[in-house]
Amino acid sequence: MKTICIFNQKGGVGKTTTNINLCSGLAMMGYKVLAIDIDPQGNTTSGLGFDKTSLKYSIYDILTSSDVKISDAIIKSQLVDNLYLIPANMDLAGAEVEMIESKDREKILKEKLKEYDTEFDFIFIDCPPSLGILTLNALTACDSVIIPIQCEFYALEGVGQLINTINLVRKSLNKDLEVEGVIMTMYDSRTNLCNEVFKEVKNYFKDKVYNTKIPRNIRLAEAPSFGLPILLYDDKCRGAEAYDKLTKEFIKRQEVK
Repeated sequence: MKTICIFNQKGGVGKTTTNINLCSGLAMMGYKVLAIDIDPQGNTTSGLGFDKTSLKYSIYDILTSSDVKISDAIIKSQLVDNLYLIPANMDLAGAEVEMIESKDREKILKEKLKEYDTEFDFIFIDCPPSLGILTLNALTACDSVIIPIQCEFYALEGVGQLINTINLVRKSLNKDLEVEGVIMTMYDSRTNLCNEVFKEVKNYFKDKVYNTKIPRNIRLAEAPSFGLPILLYDDKCRGAEAYDKLTKEFIKRQEVK
């Protein structure tokens, strides 16, 4: 079982889109996948077709109540076989305040996952675009990080800060934390800027950068509003083809390790 965070402190880079479509793609390939939504906006939850207003338990309950176990909050997808979710909603916005007094508050998710005895092939955690207790819980609980980076100038400015964050977590909370891979999102090969940003990111992260780039694609942007992963919304569009390719590349890299 491997636990992976989808993480970038910058918002709007495609974290949730990547989480939804990588989890769905792997599940459709036959892998047993758990998606954990740890973002108060709950976009992974709604993007996978779940109603955020009618949840019995969510990640909020897991993080703030010692009585709620991982198994209590897991719900099975009705759209995709082998796909499971621990959902989030706006209740989670208050969790950081409630967790302030908790002992080892950065390790709550890690300890709860340890208690859960059903194995998944992969667990993916969708993080909020900030470095608070929620994100620290995710980074402490995971084995590695996938970093989506948008192909724009300002993305390069945040790379150093992002790596500094990972190094700090490595020093104090999770010494085994690795960079799993880097995904270039919103890519347009026709622009010089996109190609320059890709070149810079490749120079920095070397072979950690996935060969598959995720293009700007209207259908990809529309799919979450219908509560569907892109492969169920429009499997012929460029966005679906890119995420299908990325999923296969991800698995190929796992087999090499």
